[in-house]
Amino acid sequence: MPVIVIGADTPVGEAITAALTAREGEVRAFVSNTSAAPPLRSYGVKVAVGDISDGSHIEGAASGCFSAVVIPEAAFDHRERSFTDSPATTVATWLSALCDASIRRLIWLDDPRVAAPAEPSPSSTVEVMVISTGRRPAAEIATEVVRLDALASPEEV
Repeated sequence: MPVIVIGADTPVGEAITAALTAREGEVRAFVSNTSAAPPLRSYGVKVAVGDISDGSHIEGAASGCFSAVVIPEAAFDHRERSFTDSPATTVATWLSALCDASIRRLIWLDDPRVAAPAEPSPSSTVEVMVISTGRRPAAEIATEVVRLDALASPEEV
């Protein structure tokens, strides 16, 4: 099942994306740093480069994906945001775009600066899974993402 990593050009995002490529299935990445694209593509990842605050780009990149991995750190770092005025608004834009793209599973890396969504939207059927990152190494977080992504879909349980 296809999966997209939003913030794949963060250190933990790179580890997650690399770990996901070791399993079967399509891996996509959304990055804003153009120099991050070639290394990801060398793993066979489909890379979308754009402004992280542009919901239409996020939605287009996530179209057809079953899972989305959201790394809030990418909304809070130095990146330019042309379409939103704050990191929190950027994250809200991501959630809206991912719901519009009809993802089924949201894997959220916790971040003390923004609350994990209970449900991305009231009419959504998105399953939300939160990973507590704390001081865990990126490789350990990546392993947990791969495990959660591989779980059976709710219809198969």
